[in-house]
Amino acid sequence: MTIRLSKEHKNQIINELKDFFYNERSEEIGDLAAENMLNFVIKEIGPYFYNQGVTDAKVMVEQKLMNVEEDILSLEKPLIHRKN
Repeated sequence: MTIRLSKEHKNQIINELKDFFYNERSEEIGDLAAENMLNFVIKEIGPYFYNQGVTDAKVMVEQKLMNVEEDILSLEKPLIHRKN
């Protein structure tokens, strides 16, 4: 799995990481340090979020399919059994 970010999104995240370090830890980090942190998060932590997204999508699709099955079954006509 490779997460690809547009240059705009990558720069935005780098700036957010720099702001986080400054506001939360009173540390100033440069672009390189923030980019290295982003790459670490993508490589080491990203798969956890990705897998959770896959699980969430699976649950949603299963629910939709269950609803479709119920909708299809609701179209069945009752059978009349006649006694001979």
